Amino acid sequence: MYRLFYVVLLALSFQFSFSQIEKTPFQALDVFELEWASDPQISPNGTQIVYKRNGFDIMTDEPKGNLWIINADGTSHRKLTTREVNESQPRWSPSGDRIAFTSTTEAGSELYMYWVNTGQIAKLSQLEKSPASLTWSPDGKHLAFTMFVPQEAPVIIKMPAKPKGANWAKPVRITDRLKHEADGRGYLEPGFTHIFTMPADGGTPRQITSGNFNHSGNFSFAPNGQTIYFSGNRSDNWEYEFRNSEVYKVDVNTRAITALTTQNGPDYSPKVSPDGKTIAFLSYEDKMQAFQTTKLNIMNVDGSKRRVLSTNLDRSVNNISWDSSGKGLYFTYDDKGNSKVAYISNSGKITKHADNMGGTTLGRPYASGSYSVSKNGVIAFTQSTPDYPADLAVIQNKKVANRITRLNDDVLAFRTLGTTEEVWYKSSFDGRDLQGWIVKPPFYDPSKKYPLLVENHGGPILNYGDRFTAEIQLYAADGYVVFYPNPRGSTSYGEEFANLLYHNYPGEDYIDVMDGVDYLVEKGIVDNNKLYVTGGSAGGIMTTWMIGKNNRFKAAVVTKPVINWISKTLVADNYYAYADTRLPGQPWENFETYWKFSPISLVGNIETPTMLMVGMEDLRTPPSEAKQLYHALKLRKIETVLVEIPGAAHGIARKPSNLISKVAHTLAWINRYND
Repeated sequence: MYRLFYVVLLALSFQFSFSQIEKTPFQALDVFELEWASDPQISPNGTQIVYKRNGFDIMTDEPKGNLWIINADGTSHRKLTTREVNESQPRWSPSGDRIAFTSTTEAGSELYMYWVNTGQIAKLSQLEKSPASLTWSPDGKHLAFTMFVPQEAPVIIKMPAKPKGANWAKPVRITDRLKHEADGRGYLEPGFTHIFTMPADGGTPRQITSGNFNHSGNFSFAPNGQTIYFSGNRSDNWEYEFRNSEVYKVDVNTRAITALTTQNGPDYSPKVSPDGKTIAFLSYEDKMQAFQTTKLNIMNVDGSKRRVLSTNLDRSVNNISWDSSGKGLYFTYDDKGNSKVAYISNSGKITKHADNMGGTTLGRPYASGSYSVSKNGVIAFTQSTPDYPADLAVIQNKKVANRITRLNDDVLAFRTLGTTEEVWYKSSFDGRDLQGWIVKPPFYDPSKKYPLLVENHGGPILNYGDRFTAEIQLYAADGYVVFYPNPRGSTSYGEEFANLLYHNYPGEDYIDVMDGVDYLVEKGIVDNNKLYVTGGSAGGIMTTWMIGKNNRFKAAVVTKPVINWISKTLVADNYYAYADTRLPGQPWENFETYWKFSPISLVGNIETPTMLMVGMEDLRTPPSEAKQLYHALKLRKIETVLVEIPGAAHGIARKPSNLISKVAHTLAWINRYND
């Protein structure tokens, strides 16, 4: 009896102490503990969802991900296989009895099959390269995918044979291609991407497309399985028509290819209606602007009677899929910094089904996420708010979304996050309404004025929004009010707004950001004497522009910036894509304008202590850009420091330790001047 009494008291004491645990702010090492859902695929009958559950490996400092499966009501949440390797691209068979997926092996990525009733798995392929865009044929007998096919590099000379055992220099690397490197990938192996098919029970892959052209991206089978609709550019001048693509069809048996569209601009992501009579696809007519709204188009399967379906929506359409009746399509779009799942009928009527899609990018609050729809209209999607990364949510019978996973409750339940608040203010330039967000420090005291850290987004044709962000939460946890705005040029506010930077970048977007700073100062939220600014990529451009235009900021951290449009345009991996869209003409044709909009032109005005940060393998905004500003500031004896991150490309935060290091360096620098 006494023992029982003691056990009860101990249990009550434990329960009381657990409920009284003091929550702490978000911490750097918490980044390694975060998980997020991606690529949810709902079964044809709408009862189960298979998805990729992502996280980080603290020992290897790399992302990791396995496939998990869960009932649509949130029950029976379990790992799909017992394998502890990366798995991705889960795709249900048309009958729902199997799940095809890709997974890493010692030899590379391969195709696998999972049988739902037995739980058995089998490796189906032995591929030379990694498969992508995995798709089932309508009868469930074949799998189709895209895969890179290598070619020999050009050879100009023949070296003499080296003596046996000689240690000569590595052979030269030679290219004659317009696009020969890519950020995050480095040197691109010569070759082209093609569509393949293979039996769903294993066998030899068969190449369906041909020629020295790329055929990547989403594609779609005709209902009879005899035709595949895809996009590409098979023009003789395809290298220089890099923004253009057409919709094609290929006969699976004869491999004959026919073009169905001819518009100048990207026509892509074709989806065939259930009755096989109509093709939906995404497109815009290229007007050589900074931004153009992607529209949903439909046409007959022979390419006739093409028309725009989303005429009344001034937002870009993405991720289209037909409903089972063929009376309309599901799609996603961004509106005012929030990602939506919606439906459009064949008459053009739009119905929104869900807000808050996203959460698959953890660092900063960019748009992301995906969804899928069952034959009976059940929607599964990745849901995120400022309080959590992507969880799974389900919409049944057109009701409110039901969140069915809590992947981070084991971490975030014990953390007090900074509160995210939406703010709207007026542009002093033209009176436009402008949107931004602030994240207040945990345990915020409204009677105090806090230091302000401005976080400028990249792109600049992108958007921030009300989504989870590990980096900004860490800044807030260190005592800063963090302001992240969507100035003109940001997406999710319509084509006219995003295109205001056409031949004018940086432009009045600088005024928009400063108006937001003034708004927060006037509201008494932040201390006008403690202003700091940071941003990466285009955000690094804006940060440099801001400190070149005024001296209000006590310190700045400029991350992976463009400093000189002349050098950037001719050195970056996408060097061929800038002329006439960002600025008129090529640099040698319009030197004065390129220099006028280069932040380096303002370097003589900068008095702000400035940290420069860049990945040493960055091909998008090469390290030479950051070094130009660093060297100029050193010559002017302005307080500055250069942080170079080994092995990092433009996506510095791909490795979690680099994300932590980026935030820690930013805070260390601005804290030095926060007195």
